[in-house]
Amino acid sequence: MKKKVAVLGVTGSIGKNTLEVLAQKREELLPVLFTSHNNYEELLKLKNEFPNILTALSNDKYLKSKNSSLKKIDFIGKKGLLEAIDASKADISINGISGAAGLEPSLAVIESGSHLALANKESVVMAGELLFSLARKKKVNIIPVDSEHMALYKLIYAHGRSNVDELILTASGGPFRTYSTEKLKKVSPKDALSHPTYSMGAKITIDSASLANKGLEVIEAARYFNFKPEKIKVVVHPQSIVHSMLRLKDGSVYAQLSKPDMRLTIHQALTWPKTEYCPFGLLDFTSLNLSFLKPNTKKFPMLDLAYKSLTKTNPYLPAAYNGANEIAVEAFMNKKIGFLKIPLVTANVINKIDDLYKINPKNKEIKLHSVLYWDNMARKLAKEAIKQGVINGT
Repeated sequence: MKKKVAVLGVTGSIGKNTLEVLAQKREELLPVLFTSHNNYEELLKLKNEFPNILTALSNDKYLKSKNSSLKKIDFIGKKGLLEAIDASKADISINGISGAAGLEPSLAVIESGSHLALANKESVVMAGELLFSLARKKKVNIIPVDSEHMALYKLIYAHGRSNVDELILTASGGPFRTYSTEKLKKVSPKDALSHPTYSMGAKITIDSASLANKGLEVIEAARYFNFKPEKIKVVVHPQSIVHSMLRLKDGSVYAQLSKPDMRLTIHQALTWPKTEYCPFGLLDFTSLNLSFLKPNTKKFPMLDLAYKSLTKTNPYLPAAYNGANEIAVEAFMNKKIGFLKIPLVTANVINKIDDLYKINPKNKEIKLHSVLYWDNMARKLAKEAIKQGVINGT
Protein backbone atom coordinates (compact mmCIF):
# COMPACT_ATOMS: atom_id res chain seq x y z
CA MET A 1 0.00 0.00 0.00
CA LYS A 2 1.31 3.45 -0.92
CA LYS A 3 2.19 5.95 1.79
CA LYS A 4 -0.17 8.93 1.61
CA VAL A 5 1.65 12.28 1.59
CA ALA A 6 0.39 15.81 2.23
CA VAL A 7 2.56 18.73 1.11
CA LEU A 8 1.95 22.03 2.89
CA GLY A 9 3.51 24.90 0.96
CA VAL A 10 3.76 22.94 -2.28
CA THR A 11 4.53 26.03 -4.41
CA GLY A 12 7.54 27.07 -2.29
CA SER A 13 11.13 25.85 -2.35
CA ILE A 14 10.54 22.82 -0.10
CA GLY A 15 7.32 21.98 -1.92
CA LYS A 16 8.93 22.02 -5.35
CA ASN A 17 11.76 19.78 -4.16
CA THR A 18 9.18 17.45 -2.63
CA LEU A 19 7.41 17.15 -5.97
CA GLU A 20 10.66 15.90 -7.51
CA VAL A 21 11.02 13.30 -4.77
CA LEU A 22 7.41 12.20 -5.26
CA ALA A 23 8.10 11.82 -8.99
CA GLN A 24 11.01 9.50 -8.18
CA LYS A 25 8.90 7.43 -5.75
CA ARG A 26 5.60 7.11 -7.64
CA GLU A 27 5.29 3.43 -6.79
CA GLU A 28 5.56 4.05 -3.04
CA LEU A 29 4.28 7.57 -2.31
CA LEU A 30 0.79 8.90 -3.06
CA PRO A 31 0.17 12.66 -2.77
CA VAL A 32 -3.22 13.40 -1.17
CA LEU A 33 -3.05 17.13 -0.33
CA PHE A 34 -1.28 20.16 -1.79
CA THR A 35 -1.53 23.60 -0.18
CA SER A 36 -0.33 27.10 -0.98
CA HIS A 37 -0.81 30.49 0.66
CA ASN A 38 -1.17 32.63 -2.46
CA ASN A 39 -0.17 30.79 -5.63
CA TYR A 40 -3.55 29.49 -6.76
CA GLU A 41 -2.50 29.33 -10.41
CA GLU A 42 0.24 26.79 -9.66
CA LEU A 43 -2.11 24.95 -7.32
CA LEU A 44 -4.67 24.60 -10.11
CA LYS A 45 -2.00 23.28 -12.48
CA LEU A 46 -1.13 20.62 -9.93
CA LYS A 47 -4.84 19.85 -9.53
CA ASN A 48 -4.97 19.06 -13.24
CA GLU A 49 -1.88 16.87 -12.98
CA PHE A 50 -3.22 15.06 -9.89
CA PRO A 51 -7.03 14.97 -10.38
CA ASN A 52 -7.74 13.19 -7.08
CA ILE A 53 -5.65 15.52 -4.93
CA LEU A 54 -7.18 17.77 -2.28
CA THR A 55 -6.09 21.41 -2.51
CA ALA A 56 -6.10 24.29 -0.05
CA LEU A 57 -5.35 27.99 -0.49
CA SER A 58 -4.68 29.34 2.99
CA ASN A 59 -4.81 33.13 2.56
CA ASP A 60 -8.07 34.47 4.03
CA LYS A 61 -8.19 37.21 1.39
CA TYR A 62 -9.43 34.63 -1.13
CA LEU A 63 -12.54 33.90 0.95
CA LYS A 64 -14.25 36.94 -0.63
CA SER A 65 -12.71 36.56 -4.08
CA LYS A 66 -15.04 36.41 -7.09
CA ASN A 67 -12.45 34.57 -9.19
CA SER A 68 -14.36 31.61 -10.64
CA SER A 69 -11.16 29.56 -10.90
CA LEU A 70 -11.02 29.33 -7.12
CA LYS A 71 -14.15 27.16 -7.12
CA LYS A 72 -11.93 24.29 -8.21
CA ILE A 73 -9.90 24.57 -4.98
CA ASP A 74 -11.31 22.40 -2.20
CA PHE A 75 -10.48 24.51 0.88
CA ILE A 76 -9.84 28.25 1.21
CA GLY A 77 -8.58 30.34 4.12
CA LYS A 78 -6.63 29.59 7.28
CA LYS A 79 -9.49 27.57 8.77
CA GLY A 80 -9.84 25.75 5.45
CA LEU A 81 -6.18 24.76 5.56
CA LEU A 82 -6.62 23.17 8.99
CA GLU A 83 -9.76 21.36 7.78
CA ALA A 84 -7.89 20.12 4.70
CA ILE A 85 -5.12 18.66 6.84
CA ASP A 86 -7.65 16.63 8.81
CA ALA A 87 -9.61 15.61 5.69
CA SER A 88 -6.53 14.38 3.79
CA LYS A 89 -5.93 11.41 6.13
CA ALA A 90 -2.24 11.56 5.20
CA ASP A 91 0.24 9.08 6.65
CA ILE A 92 2.96 11.75 6.60
CA SER A 93 2.77 15.49 5.99
CA ILE A 94 5.61 17.75 4.86
CA ASN A 95 5.28 21.22 6.36
CA GLY A 96 7.18 23.56 4.05
CA ILE A 97 5.29 26.70 5.12
CA SER A 98 7.61 29.62 5.85
CA GLY A 99 7.83 31.35 9.23
CA ALA A 100 5.56 31.40 12.28
CA ALA A 101 2.54 30.77 10.03
CA GLY A 102 3.59 27.11 9.99
CA LEU A 103 3.00 26.52 13.72
CA GLU A 104 -0.76 25.92 13.75
CA PRO A 105 -0.62 23.66 10.66
CA SER A 106 2.12 21.63 12.40
CA LEU A 107 -0.15 21.12 15.39
CA ALA A 108 -3.06 20.26 13.09
CA VAL A 109 -0.97 17.62 11.31
CA ILE A 110 -0.07 15.94 14.61
CA GLU A 111 -3.65 16.20 15.88
CA SER A 112 -4.83 14.45 12.69
CA GLY A 113 -2.60 11.45 13.48
CA SER A 114 -0.19 12.04 10.60
CA HIS A 115 3.56 11.86 11.03
CA LEU A 116 5.09 15.34 10.60
CA ALA A 117 8.05 15.87 8.28
CA LEU A 118 8.98 19.33 9.45
CA ALA A 119 10.80 21.87 7.29
CA ASN A 120 9.19 24.72 9.24
CA LYS A 121 11.79 25.08 12.01
CA GLU A 122 9.83 27.96 13.55
CA SER A 123 7.27 25.44 14.83
CA VAL A 124 9.89 23.78 17.04
CA VAL A 125 11.59 27.06 17.97
CA MET A 126 8.34 28.68 19.10
CA ALA A 127 6.53 25.73 20.65
CA GLY A 128 8.76 22.66 20.73
CA GLU A 129 7.48 21.50 24.12
CA LEU A 130 3.89 21.73 22.90
CA LEU A 131 4.62 19.92 19.62
CA PHE A 132 6.55 17.02 21.10
CA SER A 133 4.06 16.56 23.95
CA LEU A 134 1.20 16.29 21.44
CA ALA A 135 3.25 13.96 19.21
CA ARG A 136 3.84 11.59 22.15
CA LYS A 137 0.12 11.65 22.94
CA LYS A 138 -0.81 10.93 19.32
CA LYS A 139 2.06 8.42 18.89
CA VAL A 140 3.44 10.08 15.77
CA ASN A 141 6.95 11.09 14.76
CA ILE A 142 8.25 14.60 14.11
CA ILE A 143 10.97 14.13 11.50
CA PRO A 144 13.24 17.09 10.69
CA VAL A 145 13.41 18.21 7.07
CA ASP A 146 16.65 20.14 7.04
CA SER A 147 20.05 18.69 6.31
CA GLU A 148 21.61 19.43 9.70
CA HIS A 149 18.91 17.97 11.91
CA MET A 150 18.22 15.03 9.63
CA ALA A 151 21.94 14.24 9.86
CA LEU A 152 21.75 14.37 13.66
CA TYR A 153 18.49 12.40 13.65
CA LYS A 154 20.09 9.53 11.76
CA LEU A 155 23.44 9.69 13.58
CA ILE A 156 21.82 9.62 17.02
CA TYR A 157 19.59 6.76 15.90
CA ALA A 158 22.68 4.84 14.75
CA HIS A 159 24.88 5.47 17.80
CA GLY A 160 22.38 5.81 20.63
CA ARG A 161 21.69 9.05 22.45
CA SER A 162 23.28 7.83 25.70
CA ASN A 163 26.64 7.56 23.91
CA VAL A 164 26.60 11.13 22.55
CA ASP A 165 28.48 13.92 24.32
CA GLU A 166 28.11 16.80 21.88
CA LEU A 167 26.18 17.89 18.78
CA ILE A 168 28.05 19.83 16.08
CA LEU A 169 26.04 21.81 13.52
CA THR A 170 27.72 23.13 10.40
CA ALA A 171 27.01 26.51 8.77
CA SER A 172 28.00 27.64 5.29
CA GLY A 173 28.74 31.11 6.65
CA GLY A 174 26.48 32.68 4.03
CA PRO A 175 27.49 35.06 1.23
CA PHE A 176 29.02 37.65 3.59
CA ARG A 177 31.37 35.39 5.56
CA THR A 178 34.50 37.27 4.47
CA TYR A 179 32.97 40.78 4.48
CA SER A 180 34.27 43.50 6.79
CA THR A 181 31.83 45.28 9.12
CA GLU A 182 32.06 48.37 6.91
CA LYS A 183 31.15 46.35 3.84
CA LEU A 184 28.25 44.70 5.70
CA LYS A 185 26.73 48.14 6.31
CA LYS A 186 26.23 48.53 2.57
CA VAL A 187 24.86 45.13 1.53
CA SER A 188 21.47 45.03 -0.20
CA PRO A 189 18.65 42.47 -0.03
CA LYS A 190 19.72 41.32 -3.50
CA ASP A 191 23.24 40.66 -2.18
CA ALA A 192 21.84 38.68 0.76
CA LEU A 193 19.76 36.44 -1.50
CA SER A 194 22.86 34.93 -3.13
CA HIS A 195 23.44 31.83 -1.00
CA PRO A 196 26.77 30.15 -1.85
CA THR A 197 25.62 26.51 -1.76
CA TYR A 198 21.82 26.18 -1.53
CA SER A 199 18.84 27.47 -3.49
CA MET A 200 16.21 28.39 -0.89
CA GLY A 201 13.37 30.81 -0.17
CA ALA A 202 14.12 34.50 0.44
CA LYS A 203 13.62 34.59 4.20
CA ILE A 204 15.74 31.54 5.01
CA THR A 205 18.47 32.75 2.62
CA ILE A 206 18.73 36.08 4.46
CA ASP A 207 18.69 34.20 7.77
CA SER A 208 21.64 32.19 6.51
CA ALA A 209 23.51 35.39 5.66
CA SER A 210 22.98 36.76 9.20
CA LEU A 211 23.53 33.36 10.95
CA ALA A 212 19.98 33.67 12.31
CA ASN A 213 19.17 30.44 10.52
CA LYS A 214 21.92 28.68 12.44
CA GLY A 215 20.65 30.30 15.62
CA LEU A 216 17.19 28.88 14.95
CA GLU A 217 18.80 25.50 14.29
CA VAL A 218 20.63 25.59 17.64
CA ILE A 219 17.30 26.18 19.38
CA GLU A 220 15.73 23.48 17.23
CA ALA A 221 18.48 20.98 18.11
CA ALA A 222 18.00 21.66 21.81
CA ARG A 223 14.27 20.95 21.42
CA TYR A 224 14.56 17.91 19.14
CA PHE A 225 17.31 16.09 20.96
CA ASN A 226 17.02 17.47 24.51
CA PHE A 227 20.65 18.64 24.73
CA LYS A 228 21.82 21.58 26.82
CA PRO A 229 22.90 24.63 24.78
CA GLU A 230 26.54 24.27 25.85
CA LYS A 231 26.54 20.80 24.29
CA ILE A 232 25.48 22.15 20.89
CA LYS A 233 28.35 23.62 18.87
CA VAL A 234 28.47 25.42 15.53
CA VAL A 235 31.33 25.42 13.03
CA VAL A 236 31.48 27.26 9.71
CA HIS A 237 31.96 24.83 6.83
CA PRO A 238 31.78 26.80 3.55
CA GLN A 239 31.50 23.74 1.29
CA SER A 240 28.24 22.48 2.93
CA ILE A 241 29.28 18.85 2.45
CA VAL A 242 29.37 17.86 6.12
CA HIS A 243 25.87 18.57 7.42
CA SER A 244 26.30 17.72 11.10
CA MET A 245 28.53 15.73 13.42
CA LEU A 246 28.35 13.89 16.73
CA ARG A 247 31.12 13.75 19.28
CA LEU A 248 30.73 10.57 21.32
CA LYS A 249 31.74 10.23 24.95
CA ASP A 250 34.99 8.54 23.92
CA GLY A 251 35.93 11.67 21.93
CA SER A 252 35.42 10.18 18.47
CA VAL A 253 33.45 12.19 15.91
CA TYR A 254 30.96 10.85 13.35
CA ALA A 255 29.70 12.96 10.46
CA GLN A 256 27.08 12.80 7.71
CA LEU A 257 28.33 13.91 4.27
CA SER A 258 26.45 14.52 1.02
CA LYS A 259 26.07 17.15 -1.65
CA PRO A 260 23.90 20.08 -0.48
CA ASP A 261 20.60 18.91 -1.96
CA MET A 262 17.30 19.29 -0.09
CA ARG A 263 15.79 16.50 -2.16
CA LEU A 264 17.96 14.00 -0.26
CA THR A 265 16.72 15.28 3.10
CA ILE A 266 13.09 15.17 1.94
CA HIS A 267 13.60 11.64 0.59
CA GLN A 268 15.05 10.57 3.95
CA ALA A 269 12.10 12.04 5.84
CA LEU A 270 9.45 10.48 3.59
CA THR A 271 11.06 7.01 3.72
CA TRP A 272 12.00 7.04 7.43
CA PRO A 273 12.81 4.71 9.21
CA LYS A 274 13.97 2.86 6.09
CA THR A 275 17.17 3.73 4.25
CA GLU A 276 16.49 3.42 0.53
CA TYR A 277 18.35 4.25 -2.66
CA CYS A 278 18.27 7.95 -3.53
CA PRO A 279 19.84 9.56 -6.63
CA PHE A 280 20.24 12.95 -4.93
CA GLY A 281 23.31 14.16 -3.05
CA LEU A 282 25.80 11.51 -4.18
CA LEU A 283 29.44 12.55 -3.60
CA ASP A 284 32.63 12.18 -5.60
CA PHE A 285 35.27 12.00 -2.87
CA THR A 286 38.12 12.66 -5.30
CA SER A 287 36.98 16.27 -5.68
CA LEU A 288 36.47 17.17 -2.02
CA ASN A 289 38.40 19.85 -0.16
CA LEU A 290 36.82 20.49 3.24
CA SER A 291 37.49 23.28 5.74
CA PHE A 292 36.09 24.24 9.13
CA LEU A 293 36.21 27.63 10.84
CA LYS A 294 35.01 29.28 14.02
CA PRO A 295 31.90 31.47 13.47
CA ASN A 296 32.49 35.21 13.83
CA THR A 297 29.78 36.17 16.30
CA LYS A 298 31.00 39.76 16.56
CA LYS A 299 30.09 40.42 12.93
CA PHE A 300 27.12 38.04 13.06
CA PRO A 301 25.61 38.24 16.58
CA MET A 302 22.36 36.48 15.72
CA LEU A 303 23.98 33.16 16.69
CA ASP A 304 24.89 34.33 20.20
CA LEU A 305 21.41 35.82 20.61
CA ALA A 306 19.92 32.38 19.94
CA TYR A 307 22.04 30.86 22.71
CA LYS A 308 20.98 33.73 24.97
CA SER A 309 17.32 32.97 24.31
CA LEU A 310 17.91 29.36 25.41
CA THR A 311 19.82 30.05 28.60
CA LYS A 312 17.30 32.46 30.11
CA THR A 313 14.52 31.27 32.44
CA ASN A 314 11.85 32.75 30.16
CA PRO A 315 10.49 29.87 27.99
CA TYR A 316 9.11 32.32 25.41
CA LEU A 317 12.41 33.96 24.44
CA PRO A 318 12.96 31.60 21.48
CA ALA A 319 9.55 32.67 20.13
CA ALA A 320 10.54 36.31 20.69
CA TYR A 321 13.86 35.72 18.89
CA ASN A 322 12.02 34.25 15.92
CA GLY A 323 9.25 36.87 15.80
CA ALA A 324 11.60 39.84 16.10
CA ASN A 325 13.90 38.40 13.44
CA GLU A 326 11.01 37.84 11.02
CA ILE A 327 9.94 41.49 11.36
CA ALA A 328 13.53 42.74 11.03
CA VAL A 329 14.18 40.60 7.95
CA GLU A 330 10.98 41.91 6.34
CA ALA A 331 12.10 45.48 7.08
CA PHE A 332 15.53 44.76 5.56
CA MET A 333 13.96 43.26 2.44
CA ASN A 334 11.82 46.40 2.11
CA LYS A 335 14.94 48.55 2.57
CA LYS A 336 13.66 50.14 5.78
CA ILE A 337 16.73 49.07 7.78
CA GLY A 338 20.25 47.96 6.97
CA PHE A 339 21.53 44.39 7.29
CA LEU A 340 23.41 45.09 10.54
CA LYS A 341 20.22 46.39 12.17
CA ILE A 342 18.62 42.92 12.10
CA PRO A 343 20.47 41.69 15.24
CA LEU A 344 20.03 45.06 16.96
CA VAL A 345 16.26 44.89 16.56
CA THR A 346 16.24 41.26 17.73
CA ALA A 347 18.40 41.96 20.80
CA ASN A 348 16.24 44.94 21.72
CA VAL A 349 13.10 42.82 21.60
CA ILE A 350 14.56 39.87 23.50
CA ASN A 351 15.59 42.16 26.36
CA LYS A 352 12.17 43.85 26.48
CA ILE A 353 10.27 40.56 26.37
CA ASP A 354 12.43 39.20 29.18
CA ASP A 355 11.75 42.30 31.29
CA LEU A 356 8.00 42.08 30.62
CA TYR A 357 7.92 38.40 31.52
CA LYS A 358 9.77 39.03 34.83
CA ILE A 359 7.28 41.75 35.79
CA ASN A 360 4.21 39.75 34.81
CA PRO A 361 5.03 36.13 33.91
CA LYS A 362 1.75 35.35 32.15
CA ASN A 363 1.02 31.99 30.61
CA LYS A 364 3.57 29.89 32.51
CA GLU A 365 2.03 26.71 31.13
CA ILE A 366 3.05 26.31 27.49
CA LYS A 367 -0.14 26.54 25.44
CA LEU A 368 -0.72 27.68 21.87
CA HIS A 369 -2.44 30.89 22.96
CA SER A 370 0.47 31.80 25.26
CA VAL A 371 3.04 31.17 22.52
CA LEU A 372 1.03 33.33 20.12
CA TYR A 373 0.66 36.05 22.78
CA TRP A 374 4.42 36.44 23.22
CA ASP A 375 5.09 36.02 19.50
CA ASN A 376 2.64 38.85 18.80
CA MET A 377 4.21 40.98 21.53
CA ALA A 378 7.68 40.45 20.04
CA ARG A 379 6.49 41.48 16.58
CA LYS A 380 4.79 44.58 17.96
CA LEU A 381 7.95 45.60 19.84
CA ALA A 382 10.11 44.96 16.76
CA LYS A 383 7.89 47.18 14.61
CA GLU A 384 8.02 49.91 17.24
CA ALA A 385 11.80 49.66 17.47
CA ILE A 386 12.12 50.01 13.70
CA LYS A 387 9.61 52.85 13.49
CA GLN A 388 11.11 54.82 16.38
CA GLY A 389 14.73 54.03 15.57
CA VAL A 390 15.14 52.41 19.01
CA ILE A 391 17.50 49.71 17.78
CA ASN A 392 20.58 50.36 19.84
CA GLY A 393 19.82 47.94 22.66
CA THR A 394 22.05 44.90 23.09
